Amino acid sequence: MITTQAQIIELEERLRQAMLRSDVVELDALIAPELLFTNHLGQLVSKRDDLDAHSSRQFKFTELTPSERQIQLNDGFAVISVLMHIVGSYEDTSVEQDIRFTRVWAISTSGSIQIIAGHTSAIPPH
Repeated sequence: MITTQAQIIELEERLRQAMLRSDVVELDALIAPELLFTNHLGQLVSKRDDLDAHSSRQFKFTELTPSERQIQLNDGFAVISVLMHIVGSYEDTSVEQDIRFTRVWAISTSGSIQIIAGHTSAIPPH
């Protein structure tokens, strides 16, 4: 059961650290099997797609700095919106960009609190 903002902040920090390390074991624990995720290009991404991108090092993050975090607790789930400054590479192309993440944390089909849905939007440079 999701009860506090502190619980969601802790899960979000575990996710951020796992993304920085491309820790697919931790990512596997945090992402629901039934994940429905839309990336900043409008493409649907499955849990397997996300884990494969990290294990192949398609993504290489050197910095993930969160700001403007908002958490909405609901009965049985939580929604978080966070602006993340990303530095790293994607398919060996350097990336430095701000991305807005929206994630839904809930009890998944595996029985634990995991990300069941998410969406990213690229924030244009100022």
